[in-house]
Amino acid sequence: MMKRMFDIFFSACMLLVLLPLFLVIALSIVLDSRGGVFFGQIRVGKNERAFKLWKFRTMRPGSEKKGQLTVGARDNRITKTGYVLRKYKMDELPQLWNVFVGEMSMVGPRPEVPRYVEMYSAEQKKVLSIKPGITDYASLLYFSESELLAQSADPERTYVDEVMPAKLKLNLEYVKDHTFANDLKIIGKTISRIFS
Repeated sequence: MMKRMFDIFFSACMLLVLLPLFLVIALSIVLDSRGGVFFGQIRVGKNERAFKLWKFRTMRPGSEKKGQLTVGARDNRITKTGYVLRKYKMDELPQLWNVFVGEMSMVGPRPEVPRYVEMYSAEQKKVLSIKPGITDYASLLYFSESELLAQSADPERTYVDEVMPAKLKLNLEYVKDHTFANDLKIIGKTISRIFS
């Protein structure tokens, strides 16, 4: 209950405080390239329930058809504004709405797209027993995930065979110990990492 109350209070405050920034970002996206301001993608949440995760659009329209993984900060599908948003993780800010309405939490395993969830083992699916989050230990460890994948000859295979299992292992550890104090620590580390 404390976690949910914190999620509602924190997300509501952040949405209000960041509204002017949201307007500036929206204008920048519109002026930079054609397409909408937001990008919605189906992800798998608690108890394998699908929901639409929101981000600021950082790629050109139709980019997802060329692959769901982003490879390198200079992936040619990323717009100029998108590059800046991704660098400082500002593209993730609309997920505060997902938190506010109860689809996500501030802290929890990052929600995955259905095609990758289908690859989970029975043990790995335990990460779906709690709400997904905006940040977690895996997000901190793989803060520059797209750069890591850019160094691979086969990014898709590297993600499925190496990155995803490692992230799920960290997520399973979180599931076993997801205390409010731990959440606050992760949020603090995430903010520090973004501005370091």
